Amino acid sequence: MSRIISGAAGGTPLTSVPGTMTRPTTDRVKEALFSRLDAFDIIADARVLDLYSGSGSLGVESGSRGAATVDLVEFDGKASAVCQLNAAIIDKVLGRRIVRVHRAKVEQFLERAAPETTWDLVFMDPPYPVDQLTLADVLERLAPHLAQGAVVVVERSARTAEPQWPTAMERFAEKKYGETRLWFAEPVTAEATEGQAPAGD
Repeated sequence: MSRIISGAAGGTPLTSVPGTMTRPTTDRVKEALFSRLDAFDIIADARVLDLYSGSGSLGVESGSRGAATVDLVEFDGKASAVCQLNAAIIDKVLGRRIVRVHRAKVEQFLERAAPETTWDLVFMDPPYPVDQLTLADVLERLAPHLAQGAVVVVERSARTAEPQWPTAMERFAEKKYGETRLWFAEPVTAEATEGQAPAGD
């Protein structure tokens, strides 16, 4: 059974999505991931977005560890209902609502997001059937909504190729844990863009 590892609700069991349609992040991978994010010092007061959230465990873990707001985006009805249950755990512990659950396809959610809406930390754990082109399209839609210094974490099978990053985003780290590989990306800074040499004639 998955659980919240640390923070205000540390040790609390989480409800899992019934069936085999979702691929929950193991506690081992989650613990390693959040250890790295703690080293980045990015979770406290962060605006967190958890796309393809499944049970919402990554977003909920962020809420337990001090995130300011958490948006869980999940289209499947059963998974979305589980997100609501797990979100309620954090909201009850903190005594205020910080987790919002959105039943929507990730493309539609990002398309509807207001231009000024940005997030500091984004998790993406798409189902295996989501191919590279679809993932690339989602990353392209996400890029304008990344705050300065944001971190994007993409979780994929270790046998899957690196995501195709949009020009506004670049990978800065990756780590393999058994059958899982995590890719870490960030927005390309204006300084980096300005520093690129112009193309030759």
